[in-house]
Amino acid sequence: MKKRETSATFGVIGLGRFGSALVECLSKADKEVVAIDKDEARVKEARRYTDFAMVVESLDQESLEEAGIQNCDTVVICIGEQMDTSILTTMTVLNMKVPHVISKANSFMHGEVLKQLGAKVVYPERDMAIRLGKGLIYNNSFLDFVTLEGNVEVRRIQVTEPLIGVTVREADTRRKYNLNIIAIEHDHRTEVDFPSEYRFQQGDVICVIGQTGNVERFENDMQ
Repeated sequence: MKKRETSATFGVIGLGRFGSALVECLSKADKEVVAIDKDEARVKEARRYTDFAMVVESLDQESLEEAGIQNCDTVVICIGEQMDTSILTTMTVLNMKVPHVISKANSFMHGEVLKQLGAKVVYPERDMAIRLGKGLIYNNSFLDFVTLEGNVEVRRIQVTEPLIGVTVREADTRRKYNLNIIAIEHDHRTEVDFPSEYRFQQGDVICVIGQTGNVERFENDMQ
C-alpha cells in the first residue's frame, strides 16, 4: 500500500471483535485501512470493508513492512488477549516510526507496560463497563462522556425536571458546581453560542465540562 497524501491512513492489527468493528467503522468513514490477522476467515470478513485486508502469519517487522504498516499514520494493535504478542508487536510498530500507535490492553499491568513503550493505551472492556455502570447509576439522565487528562470529563446529560424552565443564568453551574455548559442540544440541533437567558426545555441535552466529582455531584442533584 502506498500512502496517500490527502487523507490519514490506519492500520489495524488483530481482527477479533474489537479490531473488526474498528475496521468497519473507519472504512465506513471513507478512511483507508490496512487490516491484518493470521486468521483467513477474519481477513475475508474484513475485505467487505477494505481492499487492504491480508493474512499475515508472523508479526515481525519484515512481514509488517510488506503489509504496508509503516505507511500508516495511526496503527491500532488489537491483540490484548495475548500479552506477549501485544507487547512485541507494539515494540515493532513503534520501531517502524509510525506516528501514532494505540494498543488494546486487558489489564492494568499490561497497559502500564504498553505505556512505558510509548503507545497510547485503550481498555475497551473496562471503558464499556464504566459507561454501562454510569448509565445504570444515573438512570435516563446519563447519555455519554469523554474523559480528559487531569480527571476532567465532558458529559452529555439529559435535562430533567429540576432544570426545566430554568435559565442558564439561574442554573449558575459555574458558581454552584464549578462546571461550564459548553453546548445545548435541542430539536436535533446543537447550539454552542446560546444566551444566558435561554430556558431549558423538556428534551434538551446539555454538555458540561469539569472535574469528574463536580459533574457527578451536579448529575446527582438533577435526579
